[in-house]
Amino acid sequence: MANRIRVCHVITQLELGGAQDNTLYTVQSLPQDTYETFLISGPGGIRDEDARSKLGSRCQFFPSLLRSVDPLSDFLAWRALRRHFKSARYDIVHTHSSKAGVLGRLAAASAGVPLVFHTAHGWGFHDCQPVPVRSIFVLCERLAARCTTKIIGVSESTVQKGLAAGIGSPGQYALIRSGIDPRQFREERRQNTEYRDQQKFHREKFGFRPEAPLVTMVACLKPQKAPLDFVQLAFHVRKAHPTAQFALAGDGDLRPALESRLSELGLSDAVRLLGWRSDVPDLLRSSDLLVLTSRWEGLPRVFLEASAAGLPVVATNVDGAQEAVKEGVNGFLFSPGESEKMAARVSQILSDPQMLETLRAGARASWREEFDIRDMVRRIDGLYQTCLKET
Repeated sequence: MANRIRVCHVITQLELGGAQDNTLYTVQSLPQDTYETFLISGPGGIRDEDARSKLGSRCQFFPSLLRSVDPLSDFLAWRALRRHFKSARYDIVHTHSSKAGVLGRLAAASAGVPLVFHTAHGWGFHDCQPVPVRSIFVLCERLAARCTTKIIGVSESTVQKGLAAGIGSPGQYALIRSGIDPRQFREERRQNTEYRDQQKFHREKFGFRPEAPLVTMVACLKPQKAPLDFVQLAFHVRKAHPTAQFALAGDGDLRPALESRLSELGLSDAVRLLGWRSDVPDLLRSSDLLVLTSRWEGLPRVFLEASAAGLPVVATNVDGAQEAVKEGVNGFLFSPGESEKMAARVSQILSDPQMLETLRAGARASWREEFDIRDMVRRIDGLYQTCLKET
């Protein structure tokens, strides 16, 4: 396997999330007879050991590559990356996430790497930021785009948002969906009575009452995902459905605030905080509805997981949401912060078994092959090959 193409992926931190999952999968799954793949990350992520076990010496951690903005550490990270890129002689550097995306691309360009790619899983700037902060993030992305061969957007909205902010040119962009492996989420059986039996089985496994409805959200407990809005939604739904149960899978800085709010509203027994889970497919199979209360996104992979699992979605209409959730077909979308309106829709669906089954069928039918993570890797491979031929 001599003369393979050397590709280095760079990401800020290997926490649990779609960007991290897809990056690890890509590094592992690009054809090894064609590519020699490597990964660089900042330390301290929950998936560090997983990456080490899967990639061995092909995975490196740079101590100065931090999530928070720190001018000294950021300069040291840029210098370390530049030095490494010069000595490793990569053919391609492919960055992910905002911090690694800017520092990694600037370092790769100054080190003379022939091709530089960046995947915008979701931009680091958003409307919830103060204008000066947002402007700085946009400026950094514009600068990094000048030394980027191709910018991959995970949704059409991501591409349009980048262009509207003056980041790169239309010819620099490629649309490649952030994929999942649907085989993990496919329904085990589709006959209604058999499906209900399977649902009850999985529900009991998680400690939920088998006959009571279950509404689930899968998200990090951080401001982007607005988990306190999910708690407020649960409060309103319980007025119409006193036996309704709620699962929130994920963890993060907002957990103490969530626990306090649940106690204030008397929902500590109704809403269970499950922490990080490795069995999300089974959790979705046990659920009646998926809810997501995010304030901003790229393309939420949990929407794709819900589609593969045949699970309807009630969520906020942010960024790429409309590309996965079709109003009245497989779910409903609302403006961020509209917890009470979302709760009214959830209550309506839980009260109408026929509506729920129609939405389930719509969720199954909404699956598209471009959402498959294997298709994602094939498209990345094809983009690499096209750009290599043009150099």
